[in-house]
Amino acid sequence: MRLYKTSKGIFIERRDQFYPVAEKNWDVFINDESLFEKMEDIIQSSEAFAEQIEASEWQAPIGSQELWACGVTYLRSKLGRQEESKVAGGSDFYAKVYDAERPEVFFKATPHRVVGPGEKVNTREDSIWDVPEPELTLVVTSSGKIVGYTIGNDMSSRSIEGENPLYLPQAKTYDACAAIGPCIYVPGKPMELDTQIQLEICRNNRKVFTGEVKISQMKRTPEELVSYVYRACSFPAGCLIMTGTGIVPASDFTLLQGDEIRISIEKIGTLINTVR
Repeated sequence: MRLYKTSKGIFIERRDQFYPVAEKNWDVFINDESLFEKMEDIIQSSEAFAEQIEASEWQAPIGSQELWACGVTYLRSKLGRQEESKVAGGSDFYAKVYDAERPEVFFKATPHRVVGPGEKVNTREDSIWDVPEPELTLVVTSSGKIVGYTIGNDMSSRSIEGENPLYLPQAKTYDACAAIGPCIYVPGKPMELDTQIQLEICRNNRKVFTGEVKISQMKRTPEELVSYVYRACSFPAGCLIMTGTGIVPASDFTLLQGDEIRISIEKIGTLINTVR
């Protein structure tokens, strides 16, 4: 089942049929350890929505939740970070965090800095090397239970982070620095490890980059990442957590205005955004 936040309200989708949710408060509805069972009950007791729900009506599946992120969880990410920071002498830090017991976790964005499907992501004017980071994103309740999954685009200013690892907040957090969507996939069980993430970047209707990775290549488990994010922080409405990227464009690639970014994850869908 998939859960959509739309301009018409909250809808559950199963087999191309949409079922309306009576609850209007997104935070209340998703912050439920029994979300899967609750959605099942709604489908069993409801009629499918008579009108079509268009993709243009989909919104970012976030309410008041904070968006957090994890880094260096894939080997490719470790190597990419080492490459971008080698001149500044910070490459050893990324090797160490990849092998350390404690993962890298950081605050990514407040809801108003997050955009949804079809909306425009941003790059910083003071950055000259920018990339999207396609990531499986966890939907977690206030108690710390993973109840669903969505697609995340962790926009990253590699030139700023590479200049000095201490500049990470500036490289990661700014207006329209992240996109999530198009929905929340609620499977009732953990995501399969052979699930594949795909990235495609188009420029002037031509593919300029493609990449793919399976989440089985992630070194740390989703539950481990959640445990560290929640270790000293509380989240009254739950939290969304990006789990890191295993797809890193080469150092000679940077995003340009108008580029279309397409991130697909099996069973969730495709998140499409353009660079403004």
